[in-house]
Amino acid sequence: MKQKKVKFAFFLDLEYAYKTLLRNKIRSLLTILGIVIGVGSVIATISIGQGASKAIQNSINSMGSNLLFVLPGSSSLGGIHRGFGMLPTLTLNDAYAIRKLPAVRTDSGMLNATQQVIWRGNNWATLIDGANSTFTTIRSWSVAKGVFFDRRQVTSVSNVAVIGDTVATKLFGLMNPVGHVVLIHNIPFTVIGVLSAKGFNAFGRDRDDIVVIPITTMLEKIAGTTWVRAIAVSAISDKDTIRAQSEITALLRQRHHIPLHKPNDFFIRNLSEIAKTANSSADTFTILLGSIAAISLLVGGIGIMNIMLVSVTERTKEIGIRMTVGAKKKDILKQFLIESSVLSLFGGLLGVGCGIGLSDMISLLSPLKTIVTTEPVVISLVFSLAVGIFFGFYPAYKASRMNPAEALRYE
Repeated sequence: MKQKKVKFAFFLDLEYAYKTLLRNKIRSLLTILGIVIGVGSVIATISIGQGASKAIQNSINSMGSNLLFVLPGSSSLGGIHRGFGMLPTLTLNDAYAIRKLPAVRTDSGMLNATQQVIWRGNNWATLIDGANSTFTTIRSWSVAKGVFFDRRQVTSVSNVAVIGDTVATKLFGLMNPVGHVVLIHNIPFTVIGVLSAKGFNAFGRDRDDIVVIPITTMLEKIAGTTWVRAIAVSAISDKDTIRAQSEITALLRQRHHIPLHKPNDFFIRNLSEIAKTANSSADTFTILLGSIAAISLLVGGIGIMNIMLVSVTERTKEIGIRMTVGAKKKDILKQFLIESSVLSLFGGLLGVGCGIGLSDMISLLSPLKTIVTTEPVVISLVFSLAVGIFFGFYPAYKASRMNPAEALRYE
């Protein structure tokens, strides 16, 4: 019974606080403006950060599954150091040897160059990518029309090509390209398949602007070399990428007869590690911006304290009357705490709405897709309520410590 009376009294206090705040609507709205801006900014900032992290992860995942790139080493000439990929140190035999390692699922030697592709009166400059038959597995890239070339076609140095969606559109329009012959480097290639559309990556490159041909054909008939520019490796699982990296390093050092005191003539790029680093940077940036936005919440809290002090002064006689008719100090304290909490919580709710609306607007007007999750919304609301209680405590305490007799004489 006592518990029901306490609940009933709380709702009465809540109703009274609501009516009191409505007496000065403009003042109440201006007071919570800082809370609204703070909560809205925090939610929008976090949604941008989460959207950026998701975009980075999707971009990495779209390149392939558990992917590592083995690149040739760097070179130095006359004191000038050139980047990775400058030394001819990797061959197809290296790729085939890597394929047999325990932590490796599959591999693909890679060599690419930009060439003009011609079909009848149409032509298009695009990236010609020499790869093994494992290309679709490593890159998690399916074929929309036709088929991908197999190991037999790689071994026999066949003139077959699988083209990207952009190349198909530019050369053939609405026609089905499968079965048609295109010219690459003045050599006829039969189109046997069209890759499924992937769109642009996070760096703005059109991934569908590509033609894939057997790596052996690329080496012998297009590039005229025996060296590959990179070896793409797919580990058994994401957890095995580090183990695969270690196994590849040991294997290539052995195959290339590198002494213990000499550096590697190759470099391994682990996309999982790159993704973790990129996400870590995005998270740090999000926390930084979120912290700056949270300052608005503190400013809003100071505004609540200020307006509650004014309210205490304006309602001094009312406080005296309530104490005279039996209200205790804890009742006065509770009443003003409820009022400050209602202000901050209402500001938090408005801020959540503004933050979600701003996030949706950013997604609509920019390429970045924001992500709003429940966690930052709940945390923002709890934090805004805590701000109201913290900054409302001193005015409430001041009101509860008033002398009833002096309060009644106050003009």
